[in-house]
Amino acid sequence: MTEHIRYSAPDGLRLYAKATGPKDAPVTAICIHGLTRNHKDFDPMIAALGNQHRFISMDVRGRGQSDRDPNPENYTPAVYAGDVIALMDHLGLEKTCLIGTSMGGLISMVLMKAAPERISGVVLNDVGPELDKKGLNRIKSYVGDVVPVADWESAANRIESIQNVAFPDATEKDWLNFAKRTYREGDDGQLHLDYDPAIMSAVAAAKPGLLVNIAMWRLYGKMKSVPVLLLRGEISDLLSAKTAERMVRRHPAARLVTVPRVGHAPLLDEPASLDAINAFLAELGEAR
Repeated sequence: MTEHIRYSAPDGLRLYAKATGPKDAPVTAICIHGLTRNHKDFDPMIAALGNQHRFISMDVRGRGQSDRDPNPENYTPAVYAGDVIALMDHLGLEKTCLIGTSMGGLISMVLMKAAPERISGVVLNDVGPELDKKGLNRIKSYVGDVVPVADWESAANRIESIQNVAFPDATEKDWLNFAKRTYREGDDGQLHLDYDPAIMSAVAAAKPGLLVNIAMWRLYGKMKSVPVLLLRGEISDLLSAKTAERMVRRHPAARLVTVPRVGHAPLLDEPASLDAINAFLAELGEAR
């Protein structure tokens, strides 16, 4: 059963989330997508695991069915984290697991500082406290390119041109499905990327350096009180193998799973991802 959730952010912005799976499941997981994506990113994973766990996949403000923010300065992880807490309060969730892809993982790290008592565990999908410039520059190169396209074939071709480096084994069907999770039909009859182009301002302002890395590693240190599952795409250009291994060494209850032949970021429908997430959530359920 699918439940469509409409709720208000602390500043009154109207936001959207979708709940799937049994309400009496031992574990509820809030799924937080990446920078230019939306709740549909988690549909393949939920289709495979949704009968065993309860998943709540959200549209971060400025994406999907959530309102666009009139103030682009609010497109920051700290504000997004407040929106997640508002969702938990709206649903009456005392405690939840977090599954965060890329930007969603950074939001999860912020939440572990803001509300650690409400988090039972975290899945970090191809993200950590230190990000490679190569991957960041690749993301910056396409975030601002929001020209609409005329049909789904064109949408799929555009997605392939951007993402083929991360998914070398993807088929034409895969690219079409990817496009349908990423684009929406507009009133003009054309297909538009389903996010506010103004999110680019926050991306442009991001300038990783030594001080930022130190601060992020300290933030990651706040996660030591809960189990962490770290997924890394084998050919990721954003999260290096060296950083992933360092993250595991620094966390007493972290596990690293490398997803073969994918880059940034795994779609979470890969067998390695599904097996790892299912086992992680089952362990959290048993620990209740």
